[in-house]
Parts: sequence; structure tokens; C-alpha cells
Amino acid sequence: MEFDYVIVGAGSAGCVLANRLSATGQHRVLLLEAGPRDRYPWLHIPIGYAKTMFHPRYNWRYDTESDPGMNGRSIYWPRGKVLGGSSAINGLIYVRGQPEDYEYWAALGNPGWSWQDVLPYFIRSERNERGKDAFHGEEGPQGVSDVGSPNTLARAFIDACVEAGYPANPDFNGESQEGAGPYQLTTWQGRRCSSATGYLKPAKARPNLSIETDAHVCRVGFSGARADTVVFRQGGQEKTVTVRREVILSAGALQSPQLLQLSGIGDAKILKRYGIDVLCDRAAVGQNLQDHLQVRVIHRCNQPLTTNDDMRSLWRKMRMGMQYVFRRSGPMAVGINQAGAFLRTRSDVDRPDIQFHFAALSADLPGAPLHDFPGFTASVCQLRPTSRGYLSIKSADPLARPEIHPGYLSTENDCRTVVDALRVTRQIAAQPALSKYIVDEYKPGQQLQSDEELLEFARDTGVTIFHPSGTCRMGLDDAAVVDAALNVRGVSGLRVVDCSIMPPLVSGHPHAPAVPLAAARAVATSSAVMRSIALGSLWGSVSSRSSSRRGLASGTRVHIFAQ
Repeated sequence: MEFDYVIVGAGSAGCVLANRLSATGQHRVLLLEAGPRDRYPWLHIPIGYAKTMFHPRYNWRYDTESDPGMNGRSIYWPRGKVLGGSSAINGLIYVRGQPEDYEYWAALGNPGWSWQDVLPYFIRSERNERGKDAFHGEEGPQGVSDVGSPNTLARAFIDACVEAGYPANPDFNGESQEGAGPYQLTTWQGRRCSSATGYLKPAKARPNLSIETDAHVCRVGFSGARADTVVFRQGGQEKTVTVRREVILSAGALQSPQLLQLSGIGDAKILKRYGIDVLCDRAAVGQNLQDHLQVRVIHRCNQPLTTNDDMRSLWRKMRMGMQYVFRRSGPMAVGINQAGAFLRTRSDVDRPDIQFHFAALSADLPGAPLHDFPGFTASVCQLRPTSRGYLSIKSADPLARPEIHPGYLSTENDCRTVVDALRVTRQIAAQPALSKYIVDEYKPGQQLQSDEELLEFARDTGVTIFHPSGTCRMGLDDAAVVDAALNVRGVSGLRVVDCSIMPPLVSGHPHAPAVPLAAARAVATSSAVMRSIALGSLWGSVSSRSSSRRGLASGTRVHIFAQ
């Protein structure tokens, strides 16, 4: 029960860390996951996230507190509880964000996070079926595939965006994100490629890597200000492991800050309220919570071209199943959202500020029963919300769920953007390529026209697009939780490596940056460890000359960028 590295959480980042930190064979690594192993078949079938959206075994099934910005509603937040974490249950869409996102991170005083710094590691992590080019790789662990043959309505949506004056874009992760086009997905040969599939599965047999599932971490223990133990519950027993080098929290934007607070790192007033000894008074833990809020515009379709129609027909369901079983193709081999767009709401916006997810189906809520009529959905979200929420423990019990206050639509900017986004949606739907398939606008309905009415519709019906981030913000200022190397400020031997460190949320989907984020932050503090990690299998094909250019000098703390 003694390890060099203990990683808490086997999600998008944790599986990558487990692979890379165990790659040389010189360090004992323990990966702790609160959920089970990923043996459930629907975790690996791309369309299967409809089966895991509410599954109590594989999903934390969080609910936010009632939110004033959503007219007092509580919003359901699914989070993965299984090997692979949310990458095993998400919507599969692979979008990195915009270069300006990473340039802004660096401008905030975080060296090593500019677009030119991170792009090579996006490329190195990819196994893209399109092959290698200036923006993509073909030999990495993360499988990335095209949709294949998008639904007729998905193609019509792309054409309608072009008719409305927006550019077509076949690659949202290429030279520019702006425009409309098909999504690429984290799939490979018709199966989901989660971090557990791409990174953890090849490493499972290593004798120096231990993986414990159904292991709920309770807290991190310290000697002085140094993290040196991890306590977790498994099989009704409380167990403690000793850590020689580092504890790495990769439990996500909700549970990483929760674990910090349970371990005595957080707002002293909150910790004392629940009888937790204060190790480090850092009020920023759990603050800066951000998410992408989606508002769903639903149209009735005049032809039986939708998944709603497929699911009402026994023959069409059988055909879908046979397509998948025999050819790994068809609707079951892709995600629900096959096309999308990154657009500007106004001419004075300098880069895309909204994103569309187009689905050839309709339901009142994601994961809810499909409508009994042919319908399709264009959901739209604001890419860079200025609203902020927070998360806080409400008990010293590690099994108690935290309070989640998302703070949606709490700024004038966000309210204006969501109204503008709904008007852009209507503009696209009015174009000939798409309007020829439309009977009427089911939601919000043409009776809602004013800005005030559309904003109320967003408050009454908006839901998460499943991208919580930012609760352990990276930075140099006193309000930051971690530094640019992702060390928790005020203590040692403890790091946070997941999407909670994002200062602002990326203009895309968090899983894509979480993979190179984790690989790029395997850090060493001595020349021996640096050489064994940086020049060994972590680097793969990267030359030692390139390593030395990044500062692998003896005794220097550096960022190790890795495949």
C-alpha cells in the first residue's frame, strides 16, 4: 500500500496520467476510481450514452441547487462514474477549442499553455482516421473518426448555414473553427474510444500499475504541508495508502475541489463550519465554476427522416442493429449530434461565440423519451460565458454530495448572447435547404418574439451541455488554486490535473483538451526522473535534442510534454 504516484479519478485525464506515469516501469502508480470497470456493453457502443445518461451504476447523477438564472430550476448534471469517467458516457464530440483560448491562458501568466505550446501534443495524442497533417496526428492513443454518412437533415443544416452567409467548415480542429460542418467523434472502427480504451487498456498489464475500482476517495492526508497519504473506502472498509512522490487529483470539476475541501484546503469559514481542520485557507477552491448552457430549438419535420421515426418502427430498429452488428456503421456507430456550427452572434464579435449541436431527433430533455412525431433539434450554447457559479461541500462526510450553484445567465452579456443565439437559429431554419423539411417550430414557438420572451424561454428550458470546468483555477494571482505546473498552491506533493484547472472554459468540448493537458503535465523534479520520463517511452518519437530545448536541466522543475 505504498506508491510513488496516486491518481484519484480514472476519467479523461486520470487514465492518461496512469499510462504515462507507469510507462517507464520505474515508478509504482495507483489509480483509484469510485465507479466500476467499463464492462457494460453500452459504454462502448457510440449511441449508448442514451443508456448511461441516467444509469446509477455508471453516472454520478448530480443535480444543481435551484438557480435564480434558470427561474429557480435545478439542473441535472450527469458525470461519469466508471473507468473512463465522463469520456465513457459523453456525446463523443471532439473539439479542442479556439487558439485564442490557450493564448489567453498563457497571457494570464501561465507559461507553457499557449496554442503553439499545446498544439503539438494535441497532434501527438490523436489517431485520426483522416491521417496526419499540420493539425492532426495518426499514431496517438485517442481515436478520432468522421461521422461517415450524416443524416439528410444534418446535411441540410450545414447547407442552410451556408445559405445564411456562414462559411462551410469540414474540420473544426483545423486552421479555423468558424463555420458549419460535420463533427468528428472520439470513436474508432465503430466503437467509443474513451480514455480508458485509448490509454488505460494498453497499460493495464504493467506490473507497476495498480487499478482499484469502486474505491471512493475520502481525503488526502498530510505530514506538515506535504501530501503523503490517500484515504479511500472500498467494500465497506476504509483504507490508507502511502504516497512517496505525488497525489494527483483528476476527479473532475466537481469532485477535485470537493476533495480539496475535505482535505483541509479551501475557504476556512466553510471548513470550520463542518469541523474540518484548516490546512490551507484558500477561498478560491470551488469558485469560478463555468459550464456551457444549451438552449434547444425543436422543429417538427414533414418527412420520416428522424431518429424519432426509427425508434417507432420495429423494422427500422432492426435495420439499425444489423448495420451496427455486421458493419459497425449506421446510427448506432455515431453520436446523436452529427453536425454543428461555430458562429458569431453579431458582426462586432471578433470570433465565434456560439456553438450548434444538430440532432435528427427531438425530446423535451436530453435523454428523455423521443417525441411521437418526426422532429429535429438545433441546440445552441454560448462558448465563453461570463457567468460564474461555485461549488461547496455541505458536510464533512465524503459520500455526501456537494452544493452546486451554476450561476447560469447571471450577467447581461450572457443574457444578450442567448437571445441573439436563438435569433441566429431562426435565421438558419428559414433558409431553403432546411425550411423545406419544417412543418413548424415546436419550441420555443413563433408566438415568442421579443427579447424578453426568448430570454424567459432560455431560463425555463435551458440545460447543461455537460462541460463543468474552472473550480481549481490555474494562475499566478492569490485567487488561483494551482500554478502553471498544476501544483496546488500552499502545499506540496499535490497536483490537480483535470478540467477544473481551466481559467476560462475552452470554446469547445473539455474532453479533447483534457487528454493532452494530462499528458503534458507529467512533471519531474530531479534530473534522474526527468530523463527516465522525458527521454523514455513518455516521449515516444520526440528527440532528446527537442527535450533539452524545453529545459531539462538538472534540478530544474519543468513541464514534461508527452504523447
